Formats: sequence, C-alpha cells, structure tokens
Amino acid sequence: MVISGGGSKGAFAGGLAQYLIEEAKQSYSLFLGTSTGSLLVSHLAGNEIASIKDAFTRVTQEKIFSNSPFIIKQSGKLVKTKINHFNVVKNFLNGKKTFGESKNLRKLLARHFDLSLFESLKASHKEVVVCVSNFTLNKVEYKTLSECTYDDFLDWIWVSCNFLPFMSLVVKNRFEYADGGFGCIIAIEEAIRRGATEIDAIMLTTEVQQLNRMRSRNAFDVVLSTLDFMGDQIIQDNIKVGMLLAKEKGVKLRLFYTPKVLTTNSLIFDREEMEKWWQEGWCHAQDQITLNNPA
Repeated sequence: MVISGGGSKGAFAGGLAQYLIEEAKQSYSLFLGTSTGSLLVSHLAGNEIASIKDAFTRVTQEKIFSNSPFIIKQSGKLVKTKINHFNVVKNFLNGKKTFGESKNLRKLLARHFDLSLFESLKASHKEVVVCVSNFTLNKVEYKTLSECTYDDFLDWIWVSCNFLPFMSLVVKNRFEYADGGFGCIIAIEEAIRRGATEIDAIMLTTEVQQLNRMRSRNAFDVVLSTLDFMGDQIIQDNIKVGMLLAKEKGVKLRLFYTPKVLTTNSLIFDREEMEKWWQEGWCHAQDQITLNNPA
C-alpha cells in the first residue's frame, strides 16, 4: 500500500484504506507513506485503524501547530485564510527559518504511536517506510521502520509531514529535512524497487483536474498556489514513472483517486470535515471495488 501526501485530506485515505483492509480483506506486507500518508501507514500496518481514525477525526490546528502562521475565519461554509503576521514575526525573532512551527504534531505522534506498536511492527514481517526530503543533500530519502529506533522513526514521520514554509524545518544528523512531498508525493517507484508485485496506491487528488484557481488575494494565496502548482507537477511525474515501471516489471497497480476536490487548503484541519472525508473514503473504496468486481 502506498499513500500520497495531502495534509488534512489524509482522512479520506484513511477511510479508503480501512475498507481495503477490513472489508475487501486485502493483505499488505509493505506500506509506504509520504507526508500525511506517513501518519497513516504504521497504524494500518499494525491494524490499529480505530486508533488512527480517532486521531485524524479529532485533530485541530492547535494539535498540529505550536506557532500557527494562519488566521482562519469561517463565514458559513466559506473559509478565509490569511497570514498571521504577528506569529510569523515572532517566529523570525526567535531565530526560526519558517513562518510557523509544528512541534505540537511531534508530541501528538508520541501519544498516538506508542512503543508497543513500534516493537510489534519491528517483530513482524511487514515493512513500513516513510519518505523525507533532505534539503542539505538535495535528495529524497526513505526511512524504514526496521532500521530505526523508536524516537528516530517518530522524528522521520514528523519530518515527512513538515510542509515548508508553514511548518518546522527540522535539523537531524546535521542535515536540514522537510516534507517528503517536495521530492516524491507518491512512492510507487520506490515500492517497485523494494520488490512489490501488487500495489494499491491512494492519491489524494482527483484523476482529472477539476479546479481553476481564483486570483490570489494576498501573499499567503500566492505562496500556497505556487507550492500547489509545483506539487501537481511532481504528482504527474510520480504517476507517469510509476505506471511505466509497473508495466515494464509486470506489477499489478491499482490507483485510487479522490472523486472530487476535497479542499483547496489542506493545511486547515477541520474535525467535522475530516470525519466526513474518512467516511467518503470508505464509501469510495466500496464503490470502486464493486465496480471493478461485479457479482
């Protein structure tokens, strides 16, 4: 199982994966995740789905950010987001290099991914891998649970989720690290390189572009639109390479996309929305499996 990055949209991937594992009875020996996907894969591998569902559907901005760079205002169903200039300036005055800090997410990880789950996975035949971007060496790295200590692996999951410039830039082993999605949003190629012969890949985007962006209203919109544009190009490249390699190697590849645009800002963590997306992911998997395997 391979799960892409996508911030709060990870709730959709969680519901979809839950259906594949619990209802479709799919068994996986290799789990790879990037960014929000890295938050899911360990619990999915350990069959701790109820625990990770609880975490995803109860998360808030405060549980992610120790210093949030956003001001979020909601008027009915319309959500407006702008930069919190006070918090950004405070971050810079404290010697930080990013607009915000996500240290609360690291604490949240420690509460939901305990040592017993880590040890049980290490003793199992299953392999869990997370993708990170090494900015110092200018390359993508894949961190394997079986080769890490507990604290190190928690760090790598956290690193994989840190979407710059809004979250923490992490210095580890003297290198600067950030979100794996800057280099590889969906690690299909890496799964094949590790010997996968059948892959279910969950993409947290629509298969065909369904969104034309509105004109930017402020600096925050410009930065987010720029990063989204770059991410879309990386996604397309990842999928093209993955599909070509799968065909060349005779690998059975199933791609699952979101059927609609879930959000235009995946850094907003709304509990109500994420609970709804989890259920939508479950239902979408059911529809896709039924469609492709009619009675």
